[in-house]
Amino acid sequence: MFAVVRTGGKQYRVAAGDKIVVEKLDGEAGSSISFSDILFAGEGGDLKSVEGLTVSAEIIAQAKADKIVVFKKKRRHNYRRKNGHRQQHTILKITAIGSEEKKAPKKAAAKTEPAAAAPAAQA
Repeated sequence: MFAVVRTGGKQYRVAAGDKIVVEKLDGEAGSSISFSDILFAGEGGDLKSVEGLTVSAEIIAQAKADKIVVFKKKRRHNYRRKNGHRQQHTILKITAIGSEEKKAPKKAAAKTEPAAAAPAAQA
């Protein structure tokens, strides 16, 4: 299954197990984060509904991009300015694509089955 996620003003196509580099997000390495701004989802050629869909990811590292040199010059005016910039970004590993709402009823159903079997055993 894949999804298109929007974060930091950009869109990323992700699947479980992918590693992506996004604009800096709050959090430390090892912590988990979830995205609820899902634009599109599908599996193979089939489209899925994005209602209540979440994408879970784990922060691998907080890092900086390569340095970009900004050089300004106006000829014949002795004007030269050199500046540099390193953008901060976060490296993420996508752990799961799915809805938390769908997982909760499965756990509740598993708990009710043993309770239903117990009265049958007493009779």
